[in-house]
Amino acid sequence: MTRTAKDFFAPLAVGAPAPLREIPARPSRAIHFFDPGNEKMAAKVPAMVGTVDVLLGNLEDAVKAENKEKSRQGLVDIARSTDFGPTQLWTRVNSLDSPWGLDDLVTLVTEIGDKLDVIMVPKVQGAEDIHYVDRLLAQLEAKAGLERPILVHAILETARGVANIEEICAASPRMQGLSLGPADLAADRRMKTTRVGGGHPGYLVRQDAPRVDGATQYDAERTTYQQDLWHYTIARMVDACAMHGIYPYYGPFGDIKDTVACEDQFRNAFLLGCVGAWSLHPAQIAIANRVFSPSVEDVAHARRVIAAMGDGTGAVMIDGKMEDDASVKQCQVMVRLADELAAIDPELKKQYDAIELGA
Repeated sequence: MTRTAKDFFAPLAVGAPAPLREIPARPSRAIHFFDPGNEKMAAKVPAMVGTVDVLLGNLEDAVKAENKEKSRQGLVDIARSTDFGPTQLWTRVNSLDSPWGLDDLVTLVTEIGDKLDVIMVPKVQGAEDIHYVDRLLAQLEAKAGLERPILVHAILETARGVANIEEICAASPRMQGLSLGPADLAADRRMKTTRVGGGHPGYLVRQDAPRVDGATQYDAERTTYQQDLWHYTIARMVDACAMHGIYPYYGPFGDIKDTVACEDQFRNAFLLGCVGAWSLHPAQIAIANRVFSPSVEDVAHARRVIAAMGDGTGAVMIDGKMEDDASVKQCQVMVRLADELAAIDPELKKQYDAIELGA
């Protein structure tokens, strides 16, 4: 039942492109969702090219059953008529147990497979879902004569999916990354929240009751701190992705108007190791682009540490703090990301290029 390592990187269909041995580190700070069947949204897509790292044609949730085929054809039309340049084109197909999932894959790969970078698969339960998509994509790629494999992105939306997270990440060389799907996951776990992402005021810790004259004052006013419902899942997702060389993403933040809380949530995910987040509204693109880009100050410090450490061994003191080989590794992560972003974002490149070593 187990494939050898050699077989793992062999095409799953005659004539299909060879699987990738390493997933490219393409910037994807914001994955901006749009409904290809909505004429107003579709008309805005060409103008958004270059302003967002990923444009994603959404065929699943938020698209009514009677509009599924219209949205699928809309994505085909948009892909054929648009030059996406530096912007990646992704799609989220319908779930594998739906009446539309198979037709989504067959139509999109054979008609616009040369334009698609990543296919996002919702409600992935285990490796078996990825194996099914993997084989099918290879057959369709061979049929369409594609020269590069289309990558696969899984959404964690069920308790079983989270429990099987490591095997999902390892299921195929196509695996590009994982996203947190908080709304469906909350329902599947029977969590008591109706929010889409973010924290909850009822999920908190409270300051200990003070003691006065040796007695605990339980009725005293005490400070509370709202906690993050998703911290455990995001941390587990980051570890699994890092282990398998793929990329973790925060999913949607549903309260579009609360840009402050959205930025906080995105920053938490960035600090934990996520490389991007979903955008449900153009206002969230700017937030994601800002949050998932290292600050000029952080890049400047990282470059100073790398320069001061020379061959990366030993330890040095910079601004009163000890920096050693572990510090260099952390700083290299920051500098590599800055270089990748500078290659596609002219404004960021100006800012990073202006950094003077030692400033």
